[in-house]
Amino acid sequence: MSQLFTPYSIKDVTFRNRIGLAPMCQYSAVDGIMNDWHQVHLGSRATGGAGLIIAEATAVRADGRITPGCVGLWNDNQIEPASKINQFIAEQGAVPAVQIGHAGRKGSAAAPWDGGAHLKDDEGGWPTVGPSGAAFDSEGVRLWKTPTQMSIAEIAQMQNAFVEAAKRALAAGYKMLEIHGAHGYLLHSFFTPLVNTRDDEYGGDLRGRARMMLETVEAVRAVWPENLPLAVRLSVADWVEGGLTIEDNIQMAKWVKERGVDIVDCSSGGATPAARASIGPRTAEQVGLAGQLRAEAGIATMAVGEITEAKQAEEIIASGQADIVLLARKMMRDPYWAMHAALELGVDVKAHLPHQYGFYIG
Repeated sequence: MSQLFTPYSIKDVTFRNRIGLAPMCQYSAVDGIMNDWHQVHLGSRATGGAGLIIAEATAVRADGRITPGCVGLWNDNQIEPASKINQFIAEQGAVPAVQIGHAGRKGSAAAPWDGGAHLKDDEGGWPTVGPSGAAFDSEGVRLWKTPTQMSIAEIAQMQNAFVEAAKRALAAGYKMLEIHGAHGYLLHSFFTPLVNTRDDEYGGDLRGRARMMLETVEAVRAVWPENLPLAVRLSVADWVEGGLTIEDNIQMAKWVKERGVDIVDCSSGGATPAARASIGPRTAEQVGLAGQLRAEAGIATMAVGEITEAKQAEEIIASGQADIVLLARKMMRDPYWAMHAALELGVDVKAHLPHQYGFYIG
């Protein structure tokens, strides 16, 4: 019997299988509002058999976008378009989820197909913020803007923005919420010593640098219903000397678990130009780190990174390395990857597809 295609429950939410669409930025929103592109992008993977559909990094404030084309939940106008998409996803038997976050010093950038460099404020960009005042890149290089170091009052305002976005996510019909704490964006940049050079209560040792994430989790968990799952995405390794290690992130996982997080999405990298992002030759190592974190922190995990084949995904679940596998580029290439994996593994595909497809294919 396939473990990949067994149902999985967290709180009151049951996923029909252990396959999820990873959050992938589409840079296609206008004023943070989802549109037909997002309907097709997310909806097609739901009809294709995935059990979990995670919408892309969704900004908690307008200045939290990576690019002007990023989705947001910073005002009520953004709720209804997302709600319609989530209703469709749920009707296809999948669970709609969303990743909320703030881009920090990596925000105010052009879309990657337009070069991905920081935009000047008079070109549609905006001032950036961070835990400290160092730019991501050297002056004149791609992400050159110097962020404003956040004050204690501004940190509290930012945490409130996460809370308000969580409330809007609930109103939009999302059934799982993920807090983005990876890839060098704001929460990760507070946690990693590669970026955070503060000497107050939000800096210094591991516990001080973790404080921003932990307080944000506590505040969000207080408004996100107890019966719905809460996740965090962590960069479980920075991949450079002096950066975060898997042991640091195991401790973070223990701390967020104590504060009500149900599952950790295990990615890596992205804090600095030298700390590679979650693509590249070592990406597959993330799966093993997800397994280590799961075992040592005693918390459920989602594994992501170079997961492409049905038997590979099956082994990840069967061996206990993760509870859910997330696919990104592979599912871009094949929106019906889950259906094809079920057929390859000899699973009754009807239980994982809308009846309009399952009747003919099963």
